[in-house]
Amino acid sequence: MRTRRSMFHRSIFRADPNGDPDINTTPLIDVMLVMLVMFIITIPPPTHSVDVTLPGGIPPTAEVRDENRVTIDTSDVIRWNGEPVNLAELGQLVKVAADRPDTATLMFEPEARARYLRVDEAIGAIRRNGGSKLAFPGIQQYAGLI
Repeated sequence: MRTRRSMFHRSIFRADPNGDPDINTTPLIDVMLVMLVMFIITIPPPTHSVDVTLPGGIPPTAEVRDENRVTIDTSDVIRWNGEPVNLAELGQLVKVAADRPDTATLMFEPEARARYLRVDEAIGAIRRNGGSKLAFPGIQQYAGLI
């Protein structure tokens, strides 16, 4: 006696009962694409922003010497030979110092209690703009902090 197959079986498999059954994947792909579109539509737009200080066209007013002292105090103020500068101006000054025929030396002296993040930003600006002669005088002031 032959068993009857359900109508569901006939709808998703091939008509030949003796052949290998193939699942019709077209509806599955359609559902997947509709869900993908729904997920893309429901993603919220980005609401955060990052403020970037771009260097202006005005050259920095600080002078570049053979030895330039870069300091950072505990209130996050970066100074180039005693004059306060921001990160963009520091980058411009380092670029000018690096482009000289005899590259100027940068004496980097952050205060012992200066924030690490600000010191790291300053070192990053120096490295990105070609500061290759970098010295760390006064390293002994950090001996008591370790």
